[in-house]
Amino acid sequence: MQGNSEIKDISLAPSGHRKIEWVARNCPLLSGLMEEFSKTKPFDGVRIALSIHLEAKTAYLVKVLKAGGAEMFVTGSNPLSTQDDVAAALVDSGIEVHAWHGVTEAEYGQHIDKVLSCRPQIVIDDGGDLVNALHTRFRDFLPGVIGGCEETTTGILRLKAMNRDGKLEFPMVLVNDADCKHLFDNRYGTGQSVWDGINRTTNLIVCGKIVVVAGYGWCGRGVAMRAKGLGARVIVTEVDPVKAIEAVMDGFDVMPMHEAAPLGDFFVTVTGCSGVVTTEDFKVMKNGAICCNAGHFDVEVDVAGLRAMATEVREMRNNILSYRIADDKWINILAEGRLVNLAAGDGHPAEIMDMSFAIQALCAKYLVEHKNDLKEKLIPVPREVDSAVALRKLESLGKHIDTLTQKQKEYLGIDR
Repeated sequence: MQGNSEIKDISLAPSGHRKIEWVARNCPLLSGLMEEFSKTKPFDGVRIALSIHLEAKTAYLVKVLKAGGAEMFVTGSNPLSTQDDVAAALVDSGIEVHAWHGVTEAEYGQHIDKVLSCRPQIVIDDGGDLVNALHTRFRDFLPGVIGGCEETTTGILRLKAMNRDGKLEFPMVLVNDADCKHLFDNRYGTGQSVWDGINRTTNLIVCGKIVVVAGYGWCGRGVAMRAKGLGARVIVTEVDPVKAIEAVMDGFDVMPMHEAAPLGDFFVTVTGCSGVVTTEDFKVMKNGAICCNAGHFDVEVDVAGLRAMATEVREMRNNILSYRIADDKWINILAEGRLVNLAAGDGHPAEIMDMSFAIQALCAKYLVEHKNDLKEKLIPVPREVDSAVALRKLESLGKHIDTLTQKQKEYLGIDR
């Protein structure tokens, strides 16, 4: 406990500060927004509750919003992705944090509640836990909420279901649907960080192996692309026929999971759904098969089912649990079936999250500026925000593009 905050150990702060400084040096978009927000104070006096994987890149976003005048209340969105030194650095910077690595399910819920007790006006969510809690345990706070931002596919699916049922009470910006988010964060960020997590955890070669990627959305595309680049043969499993055709035309095998299960050396789930790898699949897998998840929740690989059928469980390395099943066969689960790129790694590269978090920051600003004009509950990221982030990113890379002449605009029928 440090003030109102609940973290592991405040003495870890120096390490966290160094991590955040490294991120700041490699996030030119957020650094530019930090400078702007420090002058304009778009969030002056606004209470923001934030639940995102709590590591250095998230911490820098928090500091950028604070520089803009926001009162920040922070927790992590996954029990195994919080980095305790980063949490300590935020508390050391005067920010209220409720999070530590390895929280129990009960502690995780308590931290969500502690953060929401600030009566937030803006929520920044990763997976929908803040929004869900506001609509269940904190309904009295709903009138004071201007709106929020959701940055994951899983969270957006939950929001769309709520909205369909008429249960969503305040506007949410669908950050994940922004081009500058899913085209880069989901594809290149997930693609690289998943294999960073797998490789550092297993210390095994990928080339020459068979990798089964479940799901061919933007995250699955990235994971499959990087596996191919590492020299693996890639099999994709899908339920969407259009995405399955895309995978075939991208050069990958496509088949149902029950056919892929006996073939794979590595299995990576990226679906946002439950029950993707089941006990029936474990029974036919190779001895030593490695399973991990890169979807938001730990329900894609049936770890509980595997545990129930196992005769022995061993921790082989940090973040690797091996389960012995029939016929002296071992199945390996990375990071307990939670997000392998965060629970067993450092998450997406800083330059990628620079774009995603710039979208987050500008969308939060948009909500504050348009709080009296918001009619819909599900709000696409404004095109001007997407384009502004893209142009800032190009500028940071030293790249420039053409602009349409007036004659070209007239030819294309674009309004003056």
